[in-house]
Amino acid sequence: MLLPPTHSKAELIEVVRITDPARHLTSQDLAGDDVALWEGDQAHQVLALIADLPSSELHRCFLPGWGIRAHSSTGLLFEIAFCFRCHAARIWGPDLAVEHQGDTFDPDSPAALQLLRRFRSCVTD
Repeated sequence: MLLPPTHSKAELIEVVRITDPARHLTSQDLAGDDVALWEGDQAHQVLALIADLPSSELHRCFLPGWGIRAHSSTGLLFEIAFCFRCHAARIWGPDLAVEHQGDTFDPDSPAALQLLRRFRSCVTD
């Protein structure tokens, strides 16, 4: 999956459990409950997993359940909402070109399964 060029500056990732997935069809940002913070090596490992997500065929629902907010030492770099059902990701960021505001990923790939496991480990049932 294509990450914004600023991803190399990321030092902290907020994990977001999306509570109103339909909102993200037209929203200007990522919204939901912050459930974890990943810093340093953990943040870089997650970004590597996201970068390794292979493309897939796009479906239509886009009802994301998870997202991230990536921060540098000076502020927010970008946000991504992931829909593991329709294979789509929506990306927000300052000065992000239109062609980089969305991408597809294979939710059954090893990288996606590992990413989903990490997301799910942030919440207790």
